Amino acid sequence: MTTVAAEGPLAGLRVIDFTTIIAGPLCTRHLSDCGAEVIKVETAGGDHMRTTPPMRDGQSSYFGQLNAGKKSIVLDLKDAADHSRILSLIDTADIVVENYRPGVMRRLGLDYATLAARNPKLIYCAISGFGQSGPRAHEPAYAPMVHAGSGYDLAMMESQTEVNKPPKNGIFIADVLAASHAFGAIQTAIIGQLKHGKGCFVDVALMDCMINLLLIECQFAQFPQPEKRNFYGPSQAKDGFVIITPITQKNFEEMARAMGHEDWISDPRFATALARRDNWDALYEAMDSWTLQRSAKECEDILVAAGVPCSRYRQVSEAIADPQSIYRGVMADVEDSAGTFQVSMAPYRFDNAVVKPRGPAPALGAHNSYFFGSQ
Repeated sequence: MTTVAAEGPLAGLRVIDFTTIIAGPLCTRHLSDCGAEVIKVETAGGDHMRTTPPMRDGQSSYFGQLNAGKKSIVLDLKDAADHSRILSLIDTADIVVENYRPGVMRRLGLDYATLAARNPKLIYCAISGFGQSGPRAHEPAYAPMVHAGSGYDLAMMESQTEVNKPPKNGIFIADVLAASHAFGAIQTAIIGQLKHGKGCFVDVALMDCMINLLLIECQFAQFPQPEKRNFYGPSQAKDGFVIITPITQKNFEEMARAMGHEDWISDPRFATALARRDNWDALYEAMDSWTLQRSAKECEDILVAAGVPCSRYRQVSEAIADPQSIYRGVMADVEDSAGTFQVSMAPYRFDNAVVKPRGPAPALGAHNSYFFGSQ
């Protein structure tokens, strides 16, 4: 295996990571997985996620999920000596990522303008709730409130039946999206720097990421339609639920044949996509009459074999144990002082390089002596 293949496509790049919670740390873990050296800068109290469940012997596997493979240093950025230490490190860095509220890094003397004057090739990515400027830039923001404020929660509510209030938040989509967009933007900035010889400032906003997610909803907001919008949903089986998505005409005809109802293909209520849209409830009633007679797995097996997109509703534990997930290496072993656990891998693979966690979840300040000696 070549050096690039073993060390990753971003090997040789140094990242100074001022981020906490989810969006920033997930972005920098992607950079680390791709081979960059990521130096996580923490306060004496450490990242909040270090104490977030699930906990094992005082260690958070959630923190490990977000920070595996990084180096951890503890600095007081308001202390003159520590401030000098971090500036010296940044002088050797290629990338800085931070997710403080706008203005904090400037007050610390660590804003892009200050650092770029010392290191013109520096790529500096700032992740925040609403962006670095504008009327709401300084408002506090976490993913659940961004979900609500972006229109996402009400859009999800519209797709449900018998629901009279927006759903609770438990999966922080805005954070994961912001991490992914920041990671992609940083790669674009790296290419720009290589081509033009100069770094740049990257501004990523959680709110923008959520609105960007709502593709069709943005269009309906501009052009409301008289017809109600139809949604794909669960079909009841004997022992659970399946979701069937016969989006194309071919999918629909394959489903009709697999269900033993080839007559649906010529039924005027279902014969075309437009007819199915106007008779959506009747279509689902017909589909449910078939699924109710079978187990969820039987429904899935029959329809998938016929080329119809269909899946059982599964727990996360079932999904990560799926043979395809195991084949793809969706999960990877990581260690911390409490032992070995698994974290989800980056969802992309290269044919000429390995992308994986580059080491254990770091103990707080574990690398101070590595970078600064005994101080």
